[in-house]
Amino acid sequence: MPITVRRHMGKLLAGAAIAVTGTAVMIGVTLPGQAGAAGDGTAARGVAAGGTTGTAGDGSADAAGQGVQPGLKPARIEAAPAERAKGFGRDPLTDAELARVRALAAGPAAKSAVDSRGGQGPQWLTTDLAELRPEEAGKPGAPRRAQVTSYDYKTNALRTSLVNLDTGKVESTDVQRGVQPPIAREEAVQAVKLIIAAPQGEGLRKDYRDATGKALTGPEQLSLKNALIYRVDSENPGPRAVKECGRERCARLFLKVKNGPWIDVRSLVVNLSTRTVHRV
Repeated sequence: MPITVRRHMGKLLAGAAIAVTGTAVMIGVTLPGQAGAAGDGTAARGVAAGGTTGTAGDGSADAAGQGVQPGLKPARIEAAPAERAKGFGRDPLTDAELARVRALAAGPAAKSAVDSRGGQGPQWLTTDLAELRPEEAGKPGAPRRAQVTSYDYKTNALRTSLVNLDTGKVESTDVQRGVQPPIAREEAVQAVKLIIAAPQGEGLRKDYRDATGKALTGPEQLSLKNALIYRVDSENPGPRAVKECGRERCARLFLKVKNGPWIDVRSLVVNLSTRTVHRV
């Protein structure tokens, strides 16, 4: 099947796979309002329908066409148990712990930090349960620690903090500049919004209309399949407009029409630090 390439900058790639080179991060972002086939609850509804078809002992057929054994009650889906406020041992961080460690890691610096939306506070990137120290491994009651990374768009600094969940103390904090970790979901959504609104996004908007007959107004109409950190260095000189990428936080996106074809926007780079879009 031939690849359809339209006249616009966006280039609709019907059924074509995009080859990604460089340091690609497959983030599989689900944009606001997007429902995927695997995550829309269809499977759960199917189980419920299959389990409640027929009455116990009446010999009727279930959803798979097989008889219900006499004496068996219909299957049912039980609600998930309530989450505890604190995890134990190597349990994943609970929602309460996640909120607590972020508040502790932010500290007074949160008042001056700026996130990807331009709002007050750091842009949270990752919050993970930290590994035990060698001397703590295998010991009962070993402390639970979390490693928290965030980005401050005001200073273009990456902040990594180690928080002790047992004592509530921040045991260490490291601040680096010129370090660009993978794009977080919230950052990706902001990048898509900036492209849609920018003059440089005209091709994307036209291609979306060609593909769907509708206007492109928000990121929920697209699927973001991949994101690349874009940086300018000796190996990738880049045009003058993006010379600060690497020191500032820049991204290149790989987009599809929701449940539709790819739209090629690889010629666009979003500088999230300056909230600008550039063609490269």
